[in-house]
Amino acid sequence: MTELPADLHEQIKRRCADGDGLADRGLHEQAIATYNEAWKLVPEPQTEWEASTWVLAAIGDAAFLGGFYSSGVEALQFALHCPGGAMNPFVQLRLGQCELERDNIDKAAEHLARAYMLEGKEIFSRERPKYFDFLKTRLKPPASGQW
Repeated sequence: MTELPADLHEQIKRRCADGDGLADRGLHEQAIATYNEAWKLVPEPQTEWEASTWVLAAIGDAAFLGGFYSSGVEALQFALHCPGGAMNPFVQLRLGQCELERDNIDKAAEHLARAYMLEGKEIFSRERPKYFDFLKTRLKPPASGQW
């Protein structure tokens, strides 16, 4: 895979860092706008670059935290088609959470289960308990009986 030119990579990272600062302050709408600026810098075809995965994950995260679940689903579904996106437990977690908030129960279960299979219960440790509780209603318990 070809790497982005160093100066472009730095510009994207800088915009994402600015977006992270906004998200950390709870300014999710502004964070999304800033992440979108970074997204616009990623060259076509955008699905070819690792940067796409983390930019879209950041957009999806800010969208989820800001309550913009449809926007979160859109960004995170696209991230699944970028390098490492489908096997990224965080992308799967946030996509499942957005889908659950939109009452898309089957899709929520699918993505939350993938997050669980990729990283285990730990992926849910910083999340509201409702997401793991929901997942437990959709999966058989492990053979040990211990979640």
